[in-house]
Amino acid sequence: MKLSRMLPVVAVLAACSTNDDLTSSLPLAPNADRVEGNAVTGQVYTATNSAAGNAVLVFNRASDGALSPAGSFATNGMGSGSGLGNQNGVIISSSGRELLVVNAASNSVTSFRIRPNGSLERVGTWPSGGMQPISIAEWGGVVYVLNAGGSGGIAGFRLLNGRLSPIAGSARALSQAGAGPAQIQFARGGTLLVVTEKATNRITTYTVGRLGVASAPIVSASNGQTPFGFAVVNGLLIVSEAFGGATDASALSSYEVSRTGQVRLISGSVGTTETAACWVAVTGDGRFAYTTNTGSNSISGYAIKGGTITLLDNDGVTATTAGGPIDLAVSRDSKYIYALTARGNAIDAFEVSPSGALTPVNGGAVGLPPGTNGLAAR
Repeated sequence: MKLSRMLPVVAVLAACSTNDDLTSSLPLAPNADRVEGNAVTGQVYTATNSAAGNAVLVFNRASDGALSPAGSFATNGMGSGSGLGNQNGVIISSSGRELLVVNAASNSVTSFRIRPNGSLERVGTWPSGGMQPISIAEWGGVVYVLNAGGSGGIAGFRLLNGRLSPIAGSARALSQAGAGPAQIQFARGGTLLVVTEKATNRITTYTVGRLGVASAPIVSASNGQTPFGFAVVNGLLIVSEAFGGATDASALSSYEVSRTGQVRLISGSVGTTETAACWVAVTGDGRFAYTTNTGSNSISGYAIKGGTITLLDNDGVTATTAGGPIDLAVSRDSKYIYALTARGNAIDAFEVSPSGALTPVNGGAVGLPPGTNGLAAR
């Protein structure tokens, strides 16, 4: 049965488009009682994206998947206060030692060291190499930032001991100005970068040399309209397609991306039967992919086999959320998946079964500031 459409298409597209380092208590409903008696096994991170000063919110993850507030850490940068139309605004480095976050309104990126207990220590804040940074990719100490403002583009950095330094000659354009980019991520063991462009319906790739310098853009057409968030499993690329927010028209496509940046379609626009699919996450074993349907308040799950994707549920509804899900993150053990919701101002938690089914966990996070952006889990 279809869910009632909680967000009009304009709002859906807006959502899809959705000091010293101090620790302070969060104005969030606590779930500390859920953690007592359950060992803390990881953390979930998101950013307030506040125009008054951006900060990363940390939540401890208990062994049963429940979350409890564990601090707020200022980025020393400014957020936009509203949706960025992005994925990967908050990421954990491939080493697991750093967390990186965009400051979209101050054209900067902040890096934190992740302490053994999951709390954060701010290392510094650096210019993003462009205007309005919205997404970050990192692999083996090479960082690329996707900037959506101005003509848009990408810029490369070295990450060493938590500090960022620009890579000379690494700045590259997108396929064209006004491309409406959504996400950047490494593929093929750090030898390739992938960017989705919502406005052009293109997937742009860049090969990355030994010194971390990206090539000129290699442009491919997306199989479906409004390619948005994506997940990478080595050379397999799984991309959401929002189809401009058209009712029940959303889909996922899977591609093989070669080391030279060529994109080959495997499964074309496999429909969610829901509205405005925007964000994508894949389990650690590469067996299941999930996408949030912002306009339908739902999550659609897919089985992955040999690069081919198929819906787990005929009606496309693997789980329902508090309203307007705008990001997803899978815990490092792949036992839990978390959905950031714009309309609910919450993080909903689900347990992942061996079959890929999702079961709600009593103990997500609520009372998040409006405009909260980005989600990462460990």
